[in-house]
Amino acid sequence: MAEEATKTPKREKIPRQPMPEQEPKVRAKNFDEVPFGYSPETAMKEAERCLQCKKPSCVPGCPVGIDIPGFIKLIKEGEFTQSIRKLWEMNSLPAVCGRVCPQEIQCEGLCIVGKKGDPVAIGNLERFAADWERENGTGALPPKADPTGKKVAVVGSGPAGLTVAGDLIAKGHDVTVFEAFHKPGGVLLYGIPEFRLPKEIVAQEVNFLERLGVKVECNQVVGRTITVDELFEEGYDAVFVGVGAGLPTFLNVPGKNLIGIYSANEYLTRSNLMKAYRFPEYDTPIIRGKNVVTLGAGNVAMDSARTALRLGAEKSRIVYRRSRVEVPARSAEVHHAEEEGVEFFFLAAPTKFIGDDKGRVVGMECLKMELGEPDASGRRRPVAIDGSEFELECDLVIVAVGTGANPLLTRSTEGLELNKWGYIQVEEKTNKTTKKGVWAGGDIVTGSATVILAMGAGRIAANSIHDYLTWGW
Repeated sequence: MAEEATKTPKREKIPRQPMPEQEPKVRAKNFDEVPFGYSPETAMKEAERCLQCKKPSCVPGCPVGIDIPGFIKLIKEGEFTQSIRKLWEMNSLPAVCGRVCPQEIQCEGLCIVGKKGDPVAIGNLERFAADWERENGTGALPPKADPTGKKVAVVGSGPAGLTVAGDLIAKGHDVTVFEAFHKPGGVLLYGIPEFRLPKEIVAQEVNFLERLGVKVECNQVVGRTITVDELFEEGYDAVFVGVGAGLPTFLNVPGKNLIGIYSANEYLTRSNLMKAYRFPEYDTPIIRGKNVVTLGAGNVAMDSARTALRLGAEKSRIVYRRSRVEVPARSAEVHHAEEEGVEFFFLAAPTKFIGDDKGRVVGMECLKMELGEPDASGRRRPVAIDGSEFELECDLVIVAVGTGANPLLTRSTEGLELNKWGYIQVEEKTNKTTKKGVWAGGDIVTGSATVILAMGAGRIAANSIHDYLTWGW
């Protein structure tokens, strides 16, 4: 006990280890990943800060239930291979989660060390373990259960679908993932820019699952090229639907159809998946505005505004109808955007888009707002201030105010109950749908949310599917 008493103060005095990253003026002109990652020495030093709590409060904050003290202890001891194996027990995508999860409001937000100072950098350490394995590991795979002879179809290769695939292949089931695009990864591939999540990382995480035995079929639009019912006819015993929420939302204001107004979904897909940022190597058309406005203030809006800078914008501005306090984006993403030169116009909302004689957007009229009473989301509702109109010049507008449920699959699948917004209804504790043998999770159930929440939904569904395949409905 005396020895422990002398160690604890030393551990608590270690400051949180910053992750080195590109300088803002440099990175705003390239698509290379912003943070460089920890060195082994830095990772081990940061891992020393963990108190190894007997009842860790960080673990309940993780939607997939990672043994956080366990993997951090192994990093502290220099057992990096064992650390990634500990992560793999609950997470098939640690390199992704270490980069894009909102740790500040989940695991790190509940860290005891953070009560008196900065929390342990759990996300940075998760990223380190995954990156170290990719660069230095033996390639050895975690164990799998014996084959069960059961077949599962996973529709969509985003974070929910990949989690289901990873969990069920480990339990011995035969798993095939059906992806509509020409590459797997879903929103990880088309929605998140290279500078935040390199596509090589996504490809390697998918390759890990393929090496475990997961089969991936691309260019398969379930609901068009094949239906859910036809999957059952082909011998699949269960189907998981994780198609995301990719239907763009536009503002119903005058001028919305002018040339130069993109949905964030299309803008980021053209840049990320279709490689428009690598012109002329990839000849994907995209408008490269000089004076860009992004509407919204979530992570997608930050990605869009920062992408615009890298595509040559002289001004990249975000217009948001609430105040800074209500911004839903991760604080790290807002911080990086501001460092790179993105300007913020808070408490403002567009009332119309202004076009020239060729039908191209050249400006936007806005109203100033003030915050009223809280709405259904719990945030204070923005209220327009009469007579406060002002104009912003712009030659490109990116609308990042949310997405809806794409009805392609649900319209072709009888027996799926939907809510009033078109999202699939599921049982809370199992993610079963109203159609026998079909589960769903991620954004097609909740609407747009985070990667890790989609993975958590996939974990719930995978456990329920395994029970069904083992014991029956």
